[in-house]
Amino acid sequence: MPASALLAAPLPEDRLAPLLRLTDGLDRDGLWWLSGYAAGLARAAAGGVPAAVPALPEARSGERLSVVYGSQTGNAKRLAEQLAAQAEQAGLAVRLLRADAYPTRELKDERLLYVVISTQGDGDPPDDARALVDYIAGKRAPELKQLRYAVLGLGDSSYPQFCAIGQKLDARLAELGATRLVDRADADLDIDSVAGPWLQQALGAAKDALKPSAPLATVTPLRPLPTAPAHGRDAPFAAELLVNQRLTVRGSAKDVRHIELSLEGSGLSYQPGDALGLWPRNPPALVESVLRALELDGEAEVEHGGQRLPLRQWLGEKRELTRLARPFVASHAAHARSDELNRLLAPDNAPALTQLLADAQVIDLLQRYDGAWSGEELVAALRPLTPRLYSIASSQKLVGDEAHLTVAHVEYASEHGTRWGAASHLLAAAEEGARLPVYIEANERFRLPRDGARDVIMIGPGTGVAPFRGFVQERAADGASGRNWLLFGNPHFRSDFLYQTEWQAALKSGQLHRLDLAFSRDQIRKIYVQDRLRQAGRDLYDWLEGGAHLYVCGDATRMARDVHAALRDAVIENGGKNAEDAEDYLSTLQQQGRYARDVY
Repeated sequence: MPASALLAAPLPEDRLAPLLRLTDGLDRDGLWWLSGYAAGLARAAAGGVPAAVPALPEARSGERLSVVYGSQTGNAKRLAEQLAAQAEQAGLAVRLLRADAYPTRELKDERLLYVVISTQGDGDPPDDARALVDYIAGKRAPELKQLRYAVLGLGDSSYPQFCAIGQKLDARLAELGATRLVDRADADLDIDSVAGPWLQQALGAAKDALKPSAPLATVTPLRPLPTAPAHGRDAPFAAELLVNQRLTVRGSAKDVRHIELSLEGSGLSYQPGDALGLWPRNPPALVESVLRALELDGEAEVEHGGQRLPLRQWLGEKRELTRLARPFVASHAAHARSDELNRLLAPDNAPALTQLLADAQVIDLLQRYDGAWSGEELVAALRPLTPRLYSIASSQKLVGDEAHLTVAHVEYASEHGTRWGAASHLLAAAEEGARLPVYIEANERFRLPRDGARDVIMIGPGTGVAPFRGFVQERAADGASGRNWLLFGNPHFRSDFLYQTEWQAALKSGQLHRLDLAFSRDQIRKIYVQDRLRQAGRDLYDWLEGGAHLYVCGDATRMARDVHAALRDAVIENGGKNAEDAEDYLSTLQQQGRYARDVY
């Protein structure tokens, strides 16, 4: 919130800055608690209830359900909120906490704990759960013989460490003496098919474990609770495509598009850092290739899960074809009776399987290993098609009812033909005026500081620069006085400098204060953004010590880890710290909301 938004309040100027520092970095739950606390003080000042009486008396740990979530893209948060709301409606005392807000000192006294947590990439915890996962896994974790618990893991079975963090927590809590109240469930990208039954079972178990209690106090919100938008994940808005412009120069190895979509009439709003969810459709040529490979009739109707549709429609609109997952490899190994595939699925061949899942699509597997499938079997074995999330590259304060995206078109040659990414190909091929099904996915962990005087450091190579275009637009619209530093990288200056003229104009106008570039292929020795970070280590550390907020967006597999290592090295070299203290320094920044990552 810019300071200008508070100027109408009955506060002197010298009180505004401390207030902004106090609220800076607080999440929604913290802000609501603070608003209730302030309301209690106001009522006490007016002769009402004593200020010492809490607005929401907290049930003792033995009488409540604690729901803790660790979420990177919002799915675990959504499910945890759903579980907590249903438990409250059932009359249970519930507290809902993001993992980084959970007080670990209270774990030893906890009686009923439900954890909903995702696994990122190859077995990493979400950023907001790193500290809690490390604490529970570490030597300081207490005995938990009094605790009953349940874990719901979220992940992507195209990665070998599918739901590894949920599995790790589930096993560790049992090792510490806790009693598993509900068996762990591991949800793939078709989350609700697994999460729905687990939530119902977990809610029933909580009802049995806790007696429903009458509310101890009634709280009237200072403002109405926000209503759910008319359009969301399950009811997307048909957005009109306004602009589809190639950003990279012809001849570049990359085809990166600037996309502009109209949200007019949708009622949708977003903040910089949020993502746009897009429901993709598989390319028709890919669907026909699958049908030919299996000699199946696309017009034959197939019934599954209460729906009856032509097989061609199932494959085009309802099933995942461009992402290969381990369960389908295992199913096809049986259908193809392939010893080679079965050997690939063995634990000692994990690296080879990981490579296959990363490089191949469903059609590649079908063409390499002949196997007989019926339409019904195929629809049942393939994962449901899921939406793709793209960081929004604009600020509504500048573009109004539009959302801009920066999209790398996934297109490459395989041994059997051209392969595409489902969503990126849909966008790249779409003509202006086309309608595309979209919704907003909030990302509360990736927010600009509320205090516009804070500096921000933005690290976004490739299409990871997308949210920072929105950041700079927003800061300019707010008149933020803090400095903006962008680090951007790509292969070549001439062909791959995304939004070059915009960044140059921002530098000239003072909206951008520093721009460090790393074009990896323009010299013999490759240079990446992490190299620029090390070169600027002194300035980087000084900015952080001065209260700057740091943001990283882009590839999680290598870039994010290499950038984190460069940050750690900068803290060691310029802060006089050892490696362990430097990691603690960065962890503290994360806990304060001053080091945020949007990686994929």
